[in-house]
Amino acid sequence: MTPGMVPFLLCMKKYFKKKWQTWRGTVLFITCVVFPVRASIAALNFVPTGSMNPTILEGDFVFSNHLSYGLRIPMTDYRVAQWDDPDRGDIVICFSPDEGIRLVKRVIAVPGDTIEMRELRVFINGRALEYGPLAEKIVSEMNVGLRRQSIFASEKLGERDHAVMGLPVVNSPYRSFAKRTLGEREYFVMGDNRDNSKDSRIFGIVLRGKIVGEATHVVMSFDKTDKFQPRWRRFFTGLK
Repeated sequence: MTPGMVPFLLCMKKYFKKKWQTWRGTVLFITCVVFPVRASIAALNFVPTGSMNPTILEGDFVFSNHLSYGLRIPMTDYRVAQWDDPDRGDIVICFSPDEGIRLVKRVIAVPGDTIEMRELRVFINGRALEYGPLAEKIVSEMNVGLRRQSIFASEKLGERDHAVMGLPVVNSPYRSFAKRTLGEREYFVMGDNRDNSKDSRIFGIVLRGKIVGEATHVVMSFDKTDKFQPRWRRFFTGLK
């Protein structure tokens, strides 16, 4: 360090110290109050993986409403109030029970349900879900190579239809599992990409307290496979 640098550094230290004294109240308020409260109300979630293809694509920014089911104390699982519970078919933001990682998954079964899967066909309370063809436009934004090697269907869960897909080239051991009845406050979640999703088939049930909100819209979308080009048609679209 040259001798001329010492006065400069002392001057900068004095400058930033003065600025900190001026702005520290605002900075601490934003850090300790605004950010945590915002996280309890809503959030914008970047989706890096394809576990929810074709409904949610890699590179989507998904809006989640954290007031859909209740109000949490910021940065905790404790709820001040609860006015609803996740329903079958809801796309939720939850934390995995094994690693505590924030995930976007679909609720397939709710407390009291018996769930089973046979070769990608889901059974709820002994009845097979209905499957049908999927409109081409729903998968039009997917990577062409992936689209060509995938199979798609519309799955009817209760009164709601949503897209699902499978990958015949993948030899997955999770296409079938035995019956399981969910207990109180237990939820079974899966990705819509049934052959490429780490979900309740692997890490088990998700407790009610680990579900923090409902994903409702794609706000922005950028194609990771094409230099993050915007997918304009996905901007500000609702999730089904």
